[in-house]
Amino acid sequence: MTTTAAHLYGPEHTALQDSLRKFIDAEINPHVDEWERAQIFPAHELFAKMGKLGFLGVNKPVENGGLGLDYSYAAAFAETLSHISCGAVPMAIGVQTDMATPALAKHGSDEVKREFLEPSIRGEYVACLGVSEVGAGSDVASIRTTARKDGADYVIDGGKMWTTNGTQSDWICLLANTSEGGGHRNKTLICVPMNTPGVSVAKKLKKAGMNASDTAQLHFDGVRVPQRWRIGEEGMGFMYQMQQFQEERLWAGAGWQTSAQVIRETIDYLRERQAFGKPLLDNQYIHYKLAELQTEVEAVGALFHKAVALYVGGEDVTQLASMVKLKGARVAREVADWCVQFWGGMGYIEETRVNRFWRDTRLGSIGGGADEVMMGIIAKGMGILPRQR
Repeated sequence: MTTTAAHLYGPEHTALQDSLRKFIDAEINPHVDEWERAQIFPAHELFAKMGKLGFLGVNKPVENGGLGLDYSYAAAFAETLSHISCGAVPMAIGVQTDMATPALAKHGSDEVKREFLEPSIRGEYVACLGVSEVGAGSDVASIRTTARKDGADYVIDGGKMWTTNGTQSDWICLLANTSEGGGHRNKTLICVPMNTPGVSVAKKLKKAGMNASDTAQLHFDGVRVPQRWRIGEEGMGFMYQMQQFQEERLWAGAGWQTSAQVIRETIDYLRERQAFGKPLLDNQYIHYKLAELQTEVEAVGALFHKAVALYVGGEDVTQLASMVKLKGARVAREVADWCVQFWGGMGYIEETRVNRFWRDTRLGSIGGGADEVMMGIIAKGMGILPRQR
């Protein structure tokens, strides 16, 4: 635990983390290998169990069934998801808690929260987020999905790509263009039930890692939903999504604990693995490299806790959250690559935890905003602006 975390977390945070670890040991880790082979996990079954224990609404409003705690508890929860022995299930849980629902909780009407947020907190609904498209991943402003008004309804046409939980979801938090014009003021977030006529799963995508989570390409063909299912004000969707990204990117930074755990497991393996008559761990080069990696991991943890503390205090942490995601993903990739190397042939076997971490980790520098986008946001926050043309 970093020094900042010691000031940020108290006994109540520790109790939440202990409870979650027990749940993970009982209900998730025994099944991870099976879910990885099946390339899907039973989201409705798992989320229903988590919902009963309050895990899906840690910082959501009490009036909507959440625990009503501040974001530091959500951060402690996210860090503890590193106890799960894969990256896919934590990611799917993160979509439910920190990616598809923050804007709804903050800006949704009482009616739309009753319809979509409350059953998601209870674990009765599985949620997904619809932002990225085939031609618009990190460039959110260029999405092409439209929602035109027709009476009291929106009629939605378009498609979404790389949608985590997409084949199992009950509803999608969808970003769509609701008017002509600029890329920042013409977008709206809309709650769309996945069983609405015209919504279809084009295909389930096979990925290089994160195998236990389902990822889908979705199509929307004349999908009609009432305008009252809009989240907040029309035309504010881009701004709401940028706010929502703060929590998504902070959540991604919580994965620093996984890197730390993989380093510990690698040390244990190297202590037992004999080569040339002595343990592999008895090698100064390996000592120094592991020490360097551990230092980098701790730096990410300190940055994460600083960002969380400021966010809890009501500050905009767009720049810091981008730094957390950028640095956390890059350090995780470095840890994964070196640890696979130190594990040798066993590191290249799919069944080992270190190999799974290696495959899962690569997504961190792509999903939720690529590294290059994070650097652009950081540069903008530094006052480094592009030349006007």
